[in-house]
Amino acid sequence: MDVWLPLIGGLVLLVAGGDLLVRGAVRVAERLGVSPLVIGLTLVGFGTSTPELVTSVQAALAGSPGIAFGNIVGSSIANILLILGISAMLFPIAVSSSALSRDATVMLGVAVAFAALSSVMPLGRVVGVIFVAALGAYIYLAFRQEGASSGHGAVYDKVAALEATDPANAPGTGGRGGLIVPLLLALGGLVLVVLGGRFFVGGAVALAESFAIPETVIGLTIVALGTSMPELVTSVLAAFKRQSDVAFGNIVGSNIYNILGIGGATVLIEPTRVPQEIVTFDNLLMIAASLLLVIFAATGRRISRGEGAVFLAAYLAYLYVLWP
Repeated sequence: MDVWLPLIGGLVLLVAGGDLLVRGAVRVAERLGVSPLVIGLTLVGFGTSTPELVTSVQAALAGSPGIAFGNIVGSSIANILLILGISAMLFPIAVSSSALSRDATVMLGVAVAFAALSSVMPLGRVVGVIFVAALGAYIYLAFRQEGASSGHGAVYDKVAALEATDPANAPGTGGRGGLIVPLLLALGGLVLVVLGGRFFVGGAVALAESFAIPETVIGLTIVALGTSMPELVTSVLAAFKRQSDVAFGNIVGSNIYNILGIGGATVLIEPTRVPQEIVTFDNLLMIAASLLLVIFAATGRRISRGEGAVFLAAYLAYLYVLWP
């Protein structure tokens, strides 16, 4: 119980704090006159990835790269095989042309780049700067294309997926008012996320030590699944609401943020080497899952129930192979 309490409590604080942070930040931006599109592409996109970011950074600072990178890679694998698999089994997922041609291609390229770099050298601050700059360029490109109404892509769909869980989260619903309350809301959310990350990482390390389970396995499974809970909830609810294209874009966008944003920020703050077991197996599985997603999406511009079942079966097989 001493091991599980900080793990579960930290996860609750992470998820609740991330939600409060997004709500408060969105309302502050609205009060300052920032456009809903800019809010969606920046605050919402980054805010929903805060649990993963805080967890990976704190794990790296604590000297646990297996948890830090296991969280990043494991979340990307779980997003595709588990979350998209469950969503597609509920309702077949439609795929828009822009989400496939631009965003899914970027997701696959980013996964390949991360795997290639981590296999030949430690990831230092230069790599972190490149990753974060690449994410900035991607967001700028998405902003230009969304603003020109050339078709909605994955970053837009992350916003729509957030709205599916609670319309009050949607940019443009904050109305007018003062800055004090939303600022306190955002600040409170940030404090909860930081505290939650500390408890969560501490609990994960203690769990690994207590049961003699490698930290990398804990990072790839328990930590990755825990920090992916917001994506699971938003994608499944989007599927139930028949917003299946949103479910697809939410996952693709999350994976891009995972590697470029979270991975980049992690090595920018604490340069380190990706554990060899992740380099030789999990990175390759992440690429394979991303490639399979692109292939499935390109065939008929949809993810069928059968293809969703393939994803889910692959994830269960992955857990069977991974867990000691």
